[in-house]
Amino acid sequence: MVTRLADGVWWFDLGGVNAYLLEDGGYTLVDAGMPWHRRRLARGLERVAGSPAAVDRVLVTHADFDHVGGLDLRGLDATVHVGVEDEPYLSGRKRPDWQTPKRVLQQVTGLVERGSDLPVETVADGDRIGGFTAYHTPGHTPGHTCFVHEGRSVAFLGDLVRERDGAFEAPPRLLNADDDRARESVGTFADRAPTFEVACPGHGSPVVTDGRERLRACAAERRE
Repeated sequence: MVTRLADGVWWFDLGGVNAYLLEDGGYTLVDAGMPWHRRRLARGLERVAGSPAAVDRVLVTHADFDHVGGLDLRGLDATVHVGVEDEPYLSGRKRPDWQTPKRVLQQVTGLVERGSDLPVETVADGDRIGGFTAYHTPGHTPGHTCFVHEGRSVAFLGDLVRERDGAFEAPPRLLNADDDRARESVGTFADRAPTFEVACPGHGSPVVTDGRERLRACAAERRE
């Protein structure tokens, strides 16, 4: 299902996980779902942009299987931008550390990163990619990154938080590589990020008003 969230911003509900598309003089895909979401993702891109080939760049919030599994989508030929610490996993040069509860869970369920054949470039905190600014938000993964596009007043949150009943909550402890850092990142990003209306999580429904304030409310709850 494709939903227009704001001018130039679309939500692809892939079923349990989200991808997003933003148009600003070109098309940017944010996250790509799982391998079995390829057909649904392709239909969404065809509907909005004409074809997967119209995508100019891909931003990956983190290298977990459910966010990068669709990168081998036929026709997609764009550079993938990912946080420095997650790049070795996305490129397939490094395997996950199975000592963390999250990695054990991924091993048991088979949700393991396979790497990407697309060209990959790393992003660090504060980097600009077109109209986007990258914010390093480690914890869920070491290189987890949120992306804010001030021109569209939208933030792409990945798995920093998830949405439930219009509010944000943190992912379960077992899904974070480092839960303490993940908790800290929610508050740090809420404090540092510019004001944005539209907030786009990796799981749950995006919100189209008061996005930053809702994130701040989640951060305040975590600090209590």
